Amino acid sequence: MFNKKSYMNLIGNVIWLVFGGIIIAIEYFIGSFIMIITIVGIPFGIQTIKLGILALWPFGKTTVQSSRSGGCLYILFNIIWILFGGIWIALTHLVFGLILLITIIGIPFGLQHFKLAALALTPFGRDIIDKK
Repeated sequence: MFNKKSYMNLIGNVIWLVFGGIIIAIEYFIGSFIMIITIVGIPFGIQTIKLGILALWPFGKTTVQSSRSGGCLYILFNIIWILFGGIWIALTHLVFGLILLITIIGIPFGLQHFKLAALALTPFGRDIIDKK
């Protein structure tokens, strides 16, 4: 049922949660709730939920371009997202990732921050899937 990779993902996710992953996820969920309260913020709140879910359990997950991502609405929403906060979220993840890469033990966690930074920059038109 479980293989070695599954156990490593589980251990990585538990350590991630204990050392800050839960705080990042809660921040994303609070931001999402605030955006969803407004009618115009619903699409952005949904994307923030996507970020929160990945921030909650990042090991064993990856993001891929979805097949429906070619529309101009996704491009417009990504531009609005970048201008009104996406760049700051991505830069924060990049800084945390670089800080964690300095230590040997922090390398896997730094790589997870880079994955979150890529999704935080342009979340519209991306899906989170399990790694094979």
